[in-house]
Amino acid sequence: MKFLKNLAACVSCASVALLMQSCGDDTALSPVYALSSSSAQESLESSSSVPESSAQESSSSVENLSSSSQNVGGPSSSETSLSAGTESSSAVATSSAVEPTSSETLQSSSSSEAQSSAAESSSSSNASQPSSAIESSSSQAISSSETPSSSSAQPIKIDFYNGADISEVQEYERNNTKFYDVDGKESDIFTILKKHGFNSIRLRTFVSPKAKYGYAASGCGHDSEAYGDKDHVVAFAKKVKAAGMGLLVDIHYSDVWADPGKQIIPERWRNVNNADAMADSVYAYTKDLMIALKNAGATPDMVQVGNETTPGILIHKPNSKTDCWGNGVDKAATSVNGDMGTSAGKANAAKYFNAGIKAVKEVSPTTKTVLHIERIRQAETVKWWMGVIFDDYKIPADVMGFSAYTAYGDGTPDKWKNLFNTITTKYSNLEFIVAEYNGGDSDNHYNFDKSRQKTRESVREMNRWIGSFFWEPTIGGAWGSGLFDWRGKDLYANAKAFEEFF
Repeated sequence: MKFLKNLAACVSCASVALLMQSCGDDTALSPVYALSSSSAQESLESSSSVPESSAQESSSSVENLSSSSQNVGGPSSSETSLSAGTESSSAVATSSAVEPTSSETLQSSSSSEAQSSAAESSSSSNASQPSSAIESSSSQAISSSETPSSSSAQPIKIDFYNGADISEVQEYERNNTKFYDVDGKESDIFTILKKHGFNSIRLRTFVSPKAKYGYAASGCGHDSEAYGDKDHVVAFAKKVKAAGMGLLVDIHYSDVWADPGKQIIPERWRNVNNADAMADSVYAYTKDLMIALKNAGATPDMVQVGNETTPGILIHKPNSKTDCWGNGVDKAATSVNGDMGTSAGKANAAKYFNAGIKAVKEVSPTTKTVLHIERIRQAETVKWWMGVIFDDYKIPADVMGFSAYTAYGDGTPDKWKNLFNTITTKYSNLEFIVAEYNGGDSDNHYNFDKSRQKTRESVREMNRWIGSFFWEPTIGGAWGSGLFDWRGKDLYANAKAFEEFF
């Protein structure tokens, strides 16, 4: 196993070295994804033609997002806290430091990756998570488990992605958590999910999760390893592919949760002072991640370029009051922030989306690129956002994704159909997914009213809707309850919950 890890590290380093020579470090040699001045002006002029009522509603919505406490599909006060333990190995802690970025970024923030000082801790454990699950083993540098028993299965052709985001499962492996199916028999997470009809997995990524204010910063409950970094995502993605399942990689373009309340610029890009250089950083990081996944035999089927980017992307900077979740932030300079509530921010965001999409396609032309927002309860906001991105700036994404949470006021699947059908008709060149859902009606609660089944089935019935992804089946929180129950440090499939699947 050590030999394989060392070999993988060598291959990764070689890939990074080649990438840096070809396109990553030298801004003069790197592609710049700025719109031409003429096209930018045309786009800005066309964006100003959004109907006044929509623009007013949308502008208000965007402003409200920055102070939102919703944190859809991310941490909340009731989110599970894990992994108090040792620091990750030096190999994990430093590997992301060699990932290519713009030359300006390297010059201005070369020391940022060395920082791992604590963010202010305000984490609390999920009531459904046993305290014993927080114990961690210090003997492992990167979490691993045995190859799933379904690894011999041949790759499957997926006509509809019935998926689940299980990003946090890798953290449980450090605690030697075991999984049990509805019949009480021990199995692995992939086999259990496949048995019940799931055919795809979604994994989130962070740029430098060990950085200060990052997801795995010291004292923030996930700090035993650099969970969510390139090494961990590649390792877990290999297991997904070994299990014969589809893979959606969700790039947050932040060191911590990116959602409607905050889109924090990663630490090592924080001194970039113009949008072209920031776009180069997005491009280089995305391409490096894609090359690593491809070289590992885990090329994603889909890649999200940003997570819940309703207000925009790469907008904020942390301050002394920023907590472990990324709440409490300042807006970055107008020259770089992608705040879609402003004309300059729209243009910047367009550059960043274009850069990420271009990087994905250069490594794997068949991988579908996804843009992702929430706020489906505000139909005018959705229409405005898609109008800016697809009508005004012509962003060439393949798939549009949405978060859909009843517990956050989005309504039930029956209420989503009108909006979903409207945008399907208007954007005939796009495919669509529900990138996150749960069905819960309140904090860690679900009525077992078939809404989870209806979510999957209702979108599958619509033209060009190609998937739905249940958010973190092992976790309960403000978005609803999970599909597994904790018993000590182990997880047991809840038979009643899985009845709505297969």
